[in-house]
Amino acid sequence: MSRTKVAIIGSGNIGTDLMIKVLRGARHLEMGAMVGIDPRSDGLARAARLGVPTTHEGVDGLMALPGFDEIGIVFDATSAKAHEVNAAKLTPLGRRLIDLTPAAIGPYVVPAVNLDEHLDAPDVNMVTCGGQATIPIVAAVGRVVPVEFAEIVASIASRSAGPGTRANIDEFTETTSAAIEQVGGARRGKAIIILNPAEPPMIMRDTVLCLVTAPDPAAREEIRRSVEKMVADVAAYVPGYRLKQQVQITEVPAGQPVGTLLAGGASRPTHQVSVFLEVEGAAHYLPAYAGNLDIMTSAGLRVAERIAARKAGL
Repeated sequence: MSRTKVAIIGSGNIGTDLMIKVLRGARHLEMGAMVGIDPRSDGLARAARLGVPTTHEGVDGLMALPGFDEIGIVFDATSAKAHEVNAAKLTPLGRRLIDLTPAAIGPYVVPAVNLDEHLDAPDVNMVTCGGQATIPIVAAVGRVVPVEFAEIVASIASRSAGPGTRANIDEFTETTSAAIEQVGGARRGKAIIILNPAEPPMIMRDTVLCLVTAPDPAAREEIRRSVEKMVADVAAYVPGYRLKQQVQITEVPAGQPVGTLLAGGASRPTHQVSVFLEVEGAAHYLPAYAGNLDIMTSAGLRVAERIAARKAGL
């Protein structure tokens, strides 16, 4: 079966984990190149040992590789600002870009929610690790009742946050908040990220809080079922994704001031849906606590596989 060759720009934690996933079991993809800017990086060294063509000269080095013409999909695992430069050079050449930075140049894609909506887009954005973990839950609640406000808190081990993550904290909150609304369907969204320095490192944990109007027990039970189904859908491509405890739905006290949280025209919510998640990594490259890397690379891989399968007529 014909496979689509892919290149990965960024030989850090995310890029190296993604390369290993492609090599270990991608059905419709094969590695065409690993690209970095540090000739001493572990990712480039591993790629070379595994027989993957490499360059330490960034996107220009990628375009100069002999096999560049055979590469159909390029993953960008650098930084938001670097992706702007990379996209400007690669998009005119017809390469499909899957952006694992919070640059948000192309449409947001969260596979469990809108995998098939943007398969023709030249540059798709995978939001953030927190977005991949929590937006499916917001969408699941929104399939039952309107979500007036959604707030997510993503807590990740400090050790799993590389230079790109640390440089993109502002972009993380802005991109995730926007995607909570545009993909998750909340009228208003808010995102918070916490880099936890605890030792031993903690597994990625995510909290999702949704303000809704759930007028009767049947609606509340339907919300729980919708969330549980969505967790199973995400776990199909991120096996370490799971509920930490049962979905909680509690009444919002009548006197609680929630007006500043709501978008214009929103009705006052009567209930808060609280969902607590954890994401354990597959430990393909970094230890299992780095679920934030695993969910990003798994989501990006899912999109690339679907694009390649569609190209092959499957």
